[in-house]
Amino acid sequence: MGIIIKSSEEIAAMRKAGGIVARILQRLVSQIRPGMRTRELDNMCLEELSKYGAQSSFKGYRGFPAHICTSVNDEVVHGIPGERTLCEGDVVSIDVGVIYDGFQGDAAITVGVGEISPEARRLLKVTEDALLAGIAAAKDNARLGDVSAAIQRCVEAGGFSVVREYTGHGIGRDMHEEPQIPNFGTSGRGPLLRKGMTLAIEPMVNSGGWSTRLSDDQWTVTTADGSLSAHFEHTVAVTDGGPEILTMM
Repeated sequence: MGIIIKSSEEIAAMRKAGGIVARILQRLVSQIRPGMRTRELDNMCLEELSKYGAQSSFKGYRGFPAHICTSVNDEVVHGIPGERTLCEGDVVSIDVGVIYDGFQGDAAITVGVGEISPEARRLLKVTEDALLAGIAAAKDNARLGDVSAAIQRCVEAGGFSVVREYTGHGIGRDMHEEPQIPNFGTSGRGPLLRKGMTLAIEPMVNSGGWSTRLSDDQWTVTTADGSLSAHFEHTVAVTDGGPEILTMM
């Protein structure tokens, strides 16, 4: 499948899905505390999905067993909610995908549990800054490499590493559409960005090396060296007036 250009009506539908994603993330983040289990966050998400008449993009996708992803400390992405208890000082990434009226929204945020270390706070700030830098580069007539390079520059200037095995992606009626969006690259290269493209931009950043490994559950991705990781994501539309974040919290 090639890159799909969305109409203004389709982007309006994605804006609704993105709004639901944002509201769910707001609720989940507000409830995070030491002593809670990650499955409690998944249960809250299901309650919110039911309230809005939406579905999870993740539940059942290639067999994924939960409504959200919860990735803790050295877990990069695709962590499965369960009996794990969150502790003071942990960092937890929450990734939420929603299907509403046939269109998808996808966003993620990493937050601290209680008081976290200065290094963890800096990791979270640099990763969020890298997301915003990538979004700012997603302009009509720019190149995809401009987005990737902006993310990489921000991360490496902060002294951290960009995960290379996993990428952002196009999004629309399907959760994963073309193009893939690496979080590293060279400005001026790659496909031309055009008005109507909708992208899930999502830097994944490690405090140590960039290599990862896949856990025995065949879903959870962790840092190869056990270092902390952070993940921030928004669904973005390329418009005449610049990038529009469709999942703004």
